Amino acid sequence: MTCDPFSPATKDEYDAVETVPGAPGSALLLLCDHASNRVPPELGDLGLPPSEFERHIAYDIGMRGVTLALAERLGAPAVLSTTSRLVIDPNRGEDDPTLVMRLSDGAIVPGNARVDALEKRRRIERYYRPYHDAVAARLDAMVDAGLTPAVIALHSFTPAWKGVARPWRIGLLWDRDDRIAAPLLAALEAEGDLAVGDNEPYDGALKGDTMHRHGTNRGFPHVLVEIRQDLVADAAGQEAWADRLARLLPPILARPEIGHIARYGSRTDVRRHDP
Repeated sequence: MTCDPFSPATKDEYDAVETVPGAPGSALLLLCDHASNRVPPELGDLGLPPSEFERHIAYDIGMRGVTLALAERLGAPAVLSTTSRLVIDPNRGEDDPTLVMRLSDGAIVPGNARVDALEKRRRIERYYRPYHDAVAARLDAMVDAGLTPAVIALHSFTPAWKGVARPWRIGLLWDRDDRIAAPLLAALEAEGDLAVGDNEPYDGALKGDTMHRHGTNRGFPHVLVEIRQDLVADAAGQEAWADRLARLLPPILARPEIGHIARYGSRTDVRRHDP
């Protein structure tokens, strides 16, 4: 697993979360759900060859580097998952059928073929909840300090899907709360050199995902940023995108509406209709 940014760990040493403390008083929290392609020692290689762990099915290529570089530039705290999405996907609700993938982008995952309810629960407790607990704890600390957190999750996407090229260089995913998404879309489009996706290449309304859980449900301004992975596959690309976002984000985060808790709800909400 040559792209794994972490040193080998024994079972007792395995930590499911990486954190960056950030500067005191920062109200921005950066998240990276798919920062690593690492598999816990007790799960071996999930029955997959090393080449599969170089692909997007294992992690979001380049985004640990972007997240750490952006955290440094903005003095922001960050929380990153250290477990491959092939083990369990922290950007899914606990009841989502894709939480543990048996088939991912054409790759059969032998180590997940017989994951039963007990093993799924073990992975949730060991690798999934520690990440979300760390995110919640950081948000709670900000609120206790009198701050309204702004939450930005950083992801990458493949240049093509099922043989169809994706033109966007960056996309913003959002649900109903556009407090960060709308001005950031405008700022990115004003750059003049980008194809920008508005809820592309995915829709930002996903019940139970990280933004729904920590942004929508708590009323914090939030957005999920997707960068095309070929643009952040090396250190130079990661630094360039961190530079760009570090330049564009501060004026947006200083807007008055960012400093307030507001619950917009979700497009995934089920509405009850009277007969």
